[in-house]
Amino acid sequence: MTNKPTATTTESMGSAIIPTLRYRDASAAIEWLCDVVGFSKHLIVQQDDGHIAHAQLTLGHSMIMLGSVNNENNNAYGQLIKQPDELGDVQTQSAYIVVQDADAIYANIIRAEARIAIDIKDEEYGGRGFSFFDLEGHLWNIGTYNPWLG
Repeated sequence: MTNKPTATTTESMGSAIIPTLRYRDASAAIEWLCDVVGFSKHLIVQQDDGHIAHAQLTLGHSMIMLGSVNNENNNAYGQLIKQPDELGDVQTQSAYIVVQDADAIYANIIRAEARIAIDIKDEEYGGRGFSFFDLEGHLWNIGTYNPWLG
């Protein structure tokens, strides 16, 4: 039997997997994600020039990290990341957010005039959800289906 490495999670730590994103206008993205989706600011590190070096946003016990695109132009990680519009709006990954009320967030997304990718619907496997593009074209999925609960 092979020993498999495991990620440790605790209630105080939240998820051991944290999606990371980059935005050209990270400050605007932070405000939008908080106002429209319901994230809360956990940590914002702003550079002297106003760009975001690093930000952490939380939603319940979950977290995302983000920063300004230009912050990474000269490092190895930044060379690996492209924005959706640089790839013809093709996505290479997306995040799924488990929520209690997908319809309430859907209403916020509609009010914010975000582009809906997949309209809200009940899923055959359970739950209700939808997909949308944020203000810089990143694809997000929102749903009530919680795979931890089955």
